[in-house]
Amino acid sequence: MLENGIKGKAGCFVDESKTAKVVGSGNVNLLSTAIMVALMEEASWTSVAPHLEEGQGTVGIKMDVKHIKPTPIGMSVTAESELTEIKGKRLVFRVTASDEQGLIGEGVHERVIVDESSFEQKAKG
Repeated sequence: MLENGIKGKAGCFVDESKTAKVVGSGNVNLLSTAIMVALMEEASWTSVAPHLEEGQGTVGIKMDVKHIKPTPIGMSVTAESELTEIKGKRLVFRVTASDEQGLIGEGVHERVIVDESSFEQKAKG
């Protein structure tokens, strides 16, 4: 059962494959904002997945975050989420990301609950 306060976590080690230069979002060898956002999404969707009915999943519809500090290659990054609002099928999460030195990003992420099979079919049609 979904309820406010459900928390999630996802992490990674920053290697060259996760840099802005390799991902294509810039020309620096630092953690890409795109990777930070992906970790925030992972923390969010995996936190609520066990609470959904079989065949249901969530898809991201909005991400409003600030990437406030760079992270170099060689550090670990952890994203955390907390479900703060449930409005029908719409879920709102507070998300943060931190490296070994502290907070690097924060914001709000929204997802909606979908029937995965019909959602995929609709996208193909």
